[in-house]
Amino acid sequence: MKIHPARGLLFLLGVFAFVFAASARAAEGWRDLFNGHDLTGWQANAYPDSWTIVDGAIRAHATKESSHLFFVGDGKTDFVRFKNFELEVVARGAPEANSGVFIHTDRAAGGAALRLSLGYEIQLNSTAKEKRKTGSLYAVVDLDQSPVDETKWFTTKITVQDRRIVIQINGQTTVDYTEPENVVRPPERKGRKLNPLGGAIALQAHDPKSVFYFKSVRVRALD
Repeated sequence: MKIHPARGLLFLLGVFAFVFAASARAAEGWRDLFNGHDLTGWQANAYPDSWTIVDGAIRAHATKESSHLFFVGDGKTDFVRFKNFELEVVARGAPEANSGVFIHTDRAAGGAALRLSLGYEIQLNSTAKEKRKTGSLYAVVDLDQSPVDETKWFTTKITVQDRRIVIQINGQTTVDYTEPENVVRPPERKGRKLNPLGGAIALQAHDPKSVFYFKSVRVRALD
């Protein structure tokens, strides 16, 4: 088959642009955790069929109870630990959808719904009935109104530096929280703390009625 020269040039320019963008991200210290075409480097803690790839994005749709997708890297450990970092997630949800991003967590889960027990959740939620909206540090600093329309692609940036957590939605700061030393949580949320050793990054498939998409997940380590 003969390729038209103009089309061939456009293809090469597209390849060069992709390579250049990837090189620029690497030069800035960013690491892409999702490769855009499969779930290499990720592993579900339960109900793995809750996770698929659709149009170059990770699709989160719980088939039974909740499922969490952990970044495991090369898979030699249960998960990769991140302590101080910037995490950037580009996502969108179906109407009335609920999801979240977990940090400093691990695979420990409790209850029939298999909710993660440790670390913090950054809320992604477009449901009308939920009082904790997108951009909340779940059950710690909660927003009663979402700063975005979650059905359109939006960017969540999470910065963790020592005891400080900053959440930004499309560049707008929604949370700037410093965890007190020796913080005490209610018994049902006793694990909502930063781990001095760092912890896992995980995405949430919340329930069978919720669908969320993640088209970019990248991280940059901080000193």
